[in-house]
Amino acid sequence: MMPLTMIDAGVETTVKQIHGRDQTRRFLQNLGFVEGAKVRVVSSLQGNLIVSVKDVRVAISQQMASRIYV
Repeated sequence: MMPLTMIDAGVETTVKQIHGRDQTRRFLQNLGFVEGAKVRVVSSLQGNLIVSVKDVRVAISQQMASRIYV
């Protein structure tokens, strides 16, 4: 298991765990980052990511992406 920030652009993977406080986990779950969800890193710019999850592109900060383990 590794944080989403370590995944290369274009690679599809599956969410294994979400770390962080309840509020942070709830925020990410509302965006579609739930255990078992397929995610693909579209691009990375200065650590910030654009991620495709459930056929929607979402921009998340490096700090948020580091809480998503795949």
